[in-house]
Amino acid sequence: MTAVPRVVLAPDKFKGSLDAPGVAAALAAGIAGVAPGAEIREVPVADGGDGTVDAFVAAGWQRISLTAPGPTGVDASASYAVRGDTAVIELAAVVGLAKLPGGQFDPLGAGTEGLGVVIGHALEDGRTNIVLGLGGSASTDGGAGMLRALGARLFDAQGRELSMGGAALLDAARLECAAMHPGIAGARFTLACDVDNPLLGPQGAVAVYAAQKGATAEDMTLLEAALANWSRLAGAGYAGTPGAGAAGGTGYGALALLHAEVRSGIELILELLDFPTLLADATLVVTGEGSLDPQSLHGKAPIGVARMARTAGIPVLAVAGRTLLTGPEIEAAGFAACYTLTDLQPDSTLSMTHAAELLERIGAKLAADHL
Repeated sequence: MTAVPRVVLAPDKFKGSLDAPGVAAALAAGIAGVAPGAEIREVPVADGGDGTVDAFVAAGWQRISLTAPGPTGVDASASYAVRGDTAVIELAAVVGLAKLPGGQFDPLGAGTEGLGVVIGHALEDGRTNIVLGLGGSASTDGGAGMLRALGARLFDAQGRELSMGGAALLDAARLECAAMHPGIAGARFTLACDVDNPLLGPQGAVAVYAAQKGATAEDMTLLEAALANWSRLAGAGYAGTPGAGAAGGTGYGALALLHAEVRSGIELILELLDFPTLLADATLVVTGEGSLDPQSLHGKAPIGVARMARTAGIPVLAVAGRTLLTGPEIEAAGFAACYTLTDLQPDSTLSMTHAAELLERIGAKLAADHL
């Protein structure tokens, strides 16, 4: 080990408790108290969902603020991150569940128009490399709202323009794309996505995710038929593509009409953050998220961080609110050890409300154990 420990702190958020920059700051404070000479790099990360824009801003990217329609069409503040010709846009921060007025679900009427407004803003600003973080959507509209905000038009059989929301797509009979934003043709769209669901069927956008957005069984039957109708208009060949079902089918809309490419969320984001350079000369990497569980093993942020750190030959520690993984699973995932808030405070409610304090204690413990 070098004389001066160099620690890279690359956690995701602890959902419902602390954002990723807050997690990194608390761990840094604990480490500094035990190893005051350590060089600490705070690199909060995300996998395309909640907190993605904040992670890029923390890394020095510029935040662009604007007003855009939320999932029910009510204008709200929004932002995205830019550097050079690249814009990173987080769906959850514009039309996600957290943007629902009063937290009231609208499974049939919520849409993605606001996402299209933000994309259009980035295109107008000259950004040609558009990265869309998909996750946390409040709607199931197949990305139709996003595309309509970019100039597409949808009509029913009587020639009337459709209202917003997934349910309205059941009546879609004609799609016109002639007036879509001219900047689309010269732009590259990449989807940061950590799910591989198709648009339709038992593993599709409706069957897997619509209930989380307030949809009843009856709503889900309607939405499935609506998305099937939408796919016939926009391009049925894209419906089965892994990731088409992401964010209520927004992945599908982007694949079909923006010719987007799907990438692993965390891999793409680490690439954009130039994470290998940030790992230079590091002696230890610490990552984690609120719940380290079997779902984490399928492309979540801590696994991506661990994979890249191990490739560089750097040991990795996991920090989590709780873990549902066994010791062998933790080891197989590439972690030398896992520290959890519930080790210090078994009451999950208290561990969440006191996360910053507990993470500082964990930072001190891992520093004593490994530095």
